[in-house]
Amino acid sequence: MSRRVVNLTLDTLEDLPKGCRSCVYWELDPVSAERACAAGDPGLEKEAWVSQTLLEWGSCGKIAYVDGMPAGFVLYAPPMYVPRGSAFPTSPVSPDAVQLMTAHVVAAFAGGGLGRVLIQSIARDLTKRGVKAIEAFGDAKFGERDEDETRQTSCLAPADFFLAVGFKTVRPHPRYPRLRMELRTALSWKSDVEYALEKLLGSMSPELLRPGVRPAVRGTTN
Repeated sequence: MSRRVVNLTLDTLEDLPKGCRSCVYWELDPVSAERACAAGDPGLEKEAWVSQTLLEWGSCGKIAYVDGMPAGFVLYAPPMYVPRGSAFPTSPVSPDAVQLMTAHVVAAFAGGGLGRVLIQSIARDLTKRGVKAIEAFGDAKFGERDEDETRQTSCLAPADFFLAVGFKTVRPHPRYPRLRMELRTALSWKSDVEYALEKLLGSMSPELLRPGVRPAVRGTTN
């Protein structure tokens, strides 16, 4: 089985889950996002955001593949590129940090450590670029949302996920805590990417890897 983690580009953007390819929850402020959805072209706005961020700042996402199948992804950028971040009660993100916007793992690959692999991949990338920390807004009630609420806030990863992969709470909130990881902590993990991927591959069910099977996406688990 082949496995790899690659940068998000305009070409690989198409490998994000269908709903995520046209989601501009983080990329636009709430009013602009609503207008884009009403106009029926949020996918174009997503492409424009990725293109601008790549041009002005650099890599802003990672996609993990297992046997050529997209298995998970993360998006991240400096706070100035993430308008939605200012709308949270625990904002703003610290000036020395990059914001981890969203993280997802395809259900078939959950529970094998892929979330940690993606976070470590981000950490290595950002450390080379001189960034000191990653911060994120987590959903402290991820498992308690009703159906309507889940549709509205599906771009928020569970706070428990961030805590499990090494983040610490820097501003508590009953619903939307802000969490932070110092990059030197991420890079000191004893288990490296290859070990985590081997564990992942050993935990997968063959039935879920049949050609044409496209499992549903759920919130990231480590």
